[in-house]
Amino acid sequence: MPPNPPHPPSTISPTVDFDLDGRQHGHLVLPHSHDEAAYGAVMIPIAVIKNGDGPTVLLTGGNHGDEYQGVLSLIKLANTLDPSCIAGRVIVVPCMNQPAFAAGTRTSPIDKGNLNRSFPGRPDGTHTERIADYVTRTLLPMADAVLDLHDGGRTLDFIPLASSMILADDPETEARSQAAAEAFGAPYVTKLVELDTLGMWDLVVTASGRPFVTTELGGTGGTRPEIVKITDAGVHNVLVHWGVLSDDPVAGSPSAHIRVPEVDGYVLSRSDGLLEWLVDLGGPVEVGQVIARVHGTKRLGENPVDYRATVDGILAMRHHPGLVKMGDAIAMQATLE
Repeated sequence: MPPNPPHPPSTISPTVDFDLDGRQHGHLVLPHSHDEAAYGAVMIPIAVIKNGDGPTVLLTGGNHGDEYQGVLSLIKLANTLDPSCIAGRVIVVPCMNQPAFAAGTRTSPIDKGNLNRSFPGRPDGTHTERIADYVTRTLLPMADAVLDLHDGGRTLDFIPLASSMILADDPETEARSQAAAEAFGAPYVTKLVELDTLGMWDLVVTASGRPFVTTELGGTGGTRPEIVKITDAGVHNVLVHWGVLSDDPVAGSPSAHIRVPEVDGYVLSRSDGLLEWLVDLGGPVEVGQVIARVHGTKRLGENPVDYRATVDGILAMRHHPGLVKMGDAIAMQATLE
C-alpha cells in the first residue's frame, strides 16, 4: 500500500516569533471567510515570554468558551510576567477556542465544535479542528510541560481541584504530572476520570510523554475572588515547579487527595425539572443519602424524583443552574484518600 500522504500545512499563522527573547503579544491568525468578511480571520491571542535557554511551558485556557477562571489568570500573567524573572520560555494561549469565548458558549458558534473533543485535529478540517491541529502539531512540540485550565463553565460548579491523568502504560509521565498537580496547590488533587475522553487535549499531551496538569476551578459562568486567588497562585506554582520561574511557590493549605470512581462517580438526571440541592458543594455524602431532588414543573401534584449518593465521600461537582433535563450530569462524587 502507498504511504499515507503528509498532512498539509496549517492555515494558521502566528504574528509572534517563538525564538525571540523578551515579551511579545500577538495572535494566531486563522482565515475565516464569512458573510460579513469575505477575507476575514479568527484572531486568537497569544503571548510568548522568553529569556535564554531553559524549559518551555505551554499554558492554555478557554478550551471551552464559557470557562473564565483560567482565561482571567492567563491574561494577567501574559500582561505582567517579566522575562528577566524566568529561564526558558512561557507560551500563553488564554482562550484557545476564541470563537466560543467571544460568544460565551462551550462550543464554537462557527462550526459547533467542542475543542476539547477535537484533538489532535485536522489542518483541512473545520475551524475547531484547525485550531486543535495547530496546537498539536506546532505548539505542543515546543513544550516540555503543559497546563490547561478549566472550570465548570455555565452549567457546572466544581470544588477547586488540580488533576493529572491515569496512565497505566506510562507510570513515569503519570508520576511527573501528579507531582505538578500537587505543586499547583489547589484545595483538592485528583486523577482525571471523565464521562467522555475521546478527542481530549489531555490525551494528546500525555500520549506525547510530557507532564500535563488540568484543573476544574469553580464554574457557573463567572469568576469568584477565592477561586481567582487559587488559580493565580496555581499558575505561579507550576511555573516554579517546572523550573521556568525563579521564585518561591505561593504557600497554601495542604491539598486533600480525592478519587473519582470510574463507576458510580457521576449521577445523571432521569427527568426534567427544577433541581433542589440537599447537600452543599464539597459536603460529605454517604451511599443511599438523598443529595438532590428534581421537581416537575409542567404539572402540579407529582412527587419529586430523589437522587441518592452512590459512594461515600464528598460532592465534588454539581449541576448549575437550577433547571435540568434528562441525561444531564447532576453530580460528580469523589472519595477521600
